[in-house]
Amino acid sequence: MDEPKRLYRPRTGRMLSGVCAGLANYFGMDPTLVRVIYAILSVCTAIITGAIIYVILLLIIPEEPNRYQR
Repeated sequence: MDEPKRLYRPRTGRMLSGVCAGLANYFGMDPTLVRVIYAILSVCTAIITGAIIYVILLLIIPEEPNRYQR
């Protein structure tokens, strides 16, 4: 049986902490596109709001387990 789709912050291919890369992997999008959309939304709403949301997602989304963890 297929394992359910999980949202993780990847260990590779990330810029800061992997929040945008994790969201891109989960939704099957290009990470650069997700980063650009996030940056535009952060500037349009207020930069501090975008930073707060990023920190919350950083705390909520777990890091991808390495190949030695099960």
